[in-house]
Amino acid sequence: QVQLVESGGGLVQAGGSLRLSCAASGSVFSLNTMGWYRQAPGKQRELVATITSGGTTNYADSVKGRFTISRDNAKNKVYLQMNSLKPEDTADYYCNAVRFAGHSVYDYWGQGTQVTVSS
Repeated sequence: QVQLVESGGGLVQAGGSLRLSCAASGSVFSLNTMGWYRQAPGKQRELVATITSGGTTNYADSVKGRFTISRDNAKNKVYLQMNSLKPEDTADYYCNAVRFAGHSVYDYWGQGTQVTVSS
C-alpha cells in the first residue's frame, strides 16, 4: 500500500504562484509514475502533469509553460510549482502514484488539496 498526502493549496490572486507537495509513504520502493490531477466543480478529473521515476515529464496543454512538476526520489516526494495562476486553475488538486508489482499495476490517490485563484 502507498499513502499520499498533499499540502500547499490555498487562495491566491490571479498571476500569483503556489507550490504543491505530495509525500508518499508505505510501499514506495517500486513507484513509477507520479503526478497531479485536478477536478473543478462540476467537471471531470483531468491530468495536470506527470513525471516518471526517470524524470520524464508530461503536461496538460493548459498548464505548459506555467506549471513545473518535479520529483525527489530520495524523499519520495513530488512537487508542482504553479506560476501565473489563472481563475480557471481553481480546483481540487490530487496527487497520484502508480506502482508496478509483478504483472499488477496499482493506482493510488491522495485526499486532495484545494487551490482557489481569485480574479
